[in-house]
Amino acid sequence: MALDQYQEEEEGMSFLDHLEALRWHLLRSVAAILIFSVIAFLSKSIVFGIIILGPSKVDFLTYRVLCDISDYLGIAALCIDELPFTIQSRQMTGQFSMHMTSSFVVGFVVAFPYVFWEFWKFISPGLYDQEKNAARGAVFFVSLLFFLGAAFGYYILSPLSINFLSNYQLDPSILNEFDISSYVTTLIMLVLASAIMFQLPVVIYFLSMSGLVTSGMLRAYRRHAIVVILVLAAVITPPDVISQLLIAMPILVLYEAGINIAKRLEKKRAIKEAEYAKKEAE
Repeated sequence: MALDQYQEEEEGMSFLDHLEALRWHLLRSVAAILIFSVIAFLSKSIVFGIIILGPSKVDFLTYRVLCDISDYLGIAALCIDELPFTIQSRQMTGQFSMHMTSSFVVGFVVAFPYVFWEFWKFISPGLYDQEKNAARGAVFFVSLLFFLGAAFGYYILSPLSINFLSNYQLDPSILNEFDISSYVTTLIMLVLASAIMFQLPVVIYFLSMSGLVTSGMLRAYRRHAIVVILVLAAVITPPDVISQLLIAMPILVLYEAGINIAKRLEKKRAIKEAEYAKKEAE
């Protein structure tokens, strides 16, 4: 009864009422991000010393795993035991500004499930009951894919890209001395880009649920999708082929998963239509 009353109130809300509701959802989301950002800012030794600067050190988890695999397979080239670069701050405000930026990004990543829940709470009253049932668990799956993408960007894409770029030299006389802003920006870009790109199955799910795309359409435009994914990978990653392929491959897998999701939705829709037609015939 309370839910029906809440839905009736939502339906009767004016445009200004919706704006007011949106304002409160945004304020709570921003507050959550700021709270976690402040915690991250105060935890400088953990956020910077361990998380942000982790991929720049040879004892990082990914490098240690690669060295273990190298020892097991007897392929010395897989072991990354040297990162020939140094990180410097060439601007007076460089370290402080990167401290602020990284703290905000960490706060956003940690608060993402709550932020998306606030967003979903705002739009869900406008959905039909059938759409709500179909989108059940959206907050969980979106958050899961977000964190999986962020983990892929942090543990796979970032360290391998950093290793490639730090070892790339035009001439041995040129030393790689990266500015702290360049390093942090590259790391953040790779992690957030991976987290966003991993939302592809969710996007395909909602497009398929609304009837805008079909599994046949996705299969027909598979070649076009591959080109688009490779172009996006080239845009959001550093200018090296390895990083582009590393992010393109899982996205292609997710695209194929999206085709299967669309196919299952079409089967369910066909079954419901058949049941409805049968009832109408009776």
